[in-house]
Amino acid sequence: MKAIILMGAPGAGKGSVAERIRECSSFVHVSTGDMLRTAVKEGTEIGRKAEQFMQRGELVPDDVMVRVIEGRLGQGGDSISYMFDGFPRTETQAVLLEKALSKIGGEVDRVYYLEAARKVLLDRLTGRRVCRLCGANYHVINIPPKQDGTCDTCGGELYQRADDMEKTIENRLDVFEKQTEMLISHYEDKGLLKRFDSDVAVDALLNEILRDLEVGEL
Repeated sequence: MKAIILMGAPGAGKGSVAERIRECSSFVHVSTGDMLRTAVKEGTEIGRKAEQFMQRGELVPDDVMVRVIEGRLGQGGDSISYMFDGFPRTETQAVLLEKALSKIGGEVDRVYYLEAARKVLLDRLTGRRVCRLCGANYHVINIPPKQDGTCDTCGGELYQRADDMEKTIENRLDVFEKQTEMLISHYEDKGLLKRFDSDVAVDALLNEILRDLEVGEL
């Protein structure tokens, strides 16, 4: 069993690219962000621990993250190929992930680092809106709803998440840059890291990655 990792700052497009790769291949998409937000919404023990850090734009502690990951890996078999979106975020988490994968006979095969200018990241994240009812995502410029503030799908209210406020985003970007410096070196030293410019059309970026994965193109 092998795994690929999508790295990048908040707003770099990891989630969008991961979803498209999932549609074009057999990779199972593992998004720790989605899993953590679900845990927060459901009020689980892990969710309550994570919420205080997420609202401040800080990294969720490694022990919480690893519990989430191990729980997900335990649901699959040894023939599944996983695609991690936004995890690991630190070198320590990378080592813990490698240990968790090795327990089920797996390893990290490739690491794709999606890069974009800070202004691009800020514009993307501050404009994001989410439906309170169905969780659909919009953007005030790139994916605006037909009616301002209202979900096209279910009519629910659109809101800006606390972790999408500009001050919080600036802090998230600062934390990302500081915490991932050693992580980037970790994967570069292993010869696994490949950099991609994410400030391009999604299809163009996706085709570059699909070619590298040798699963064809769109």
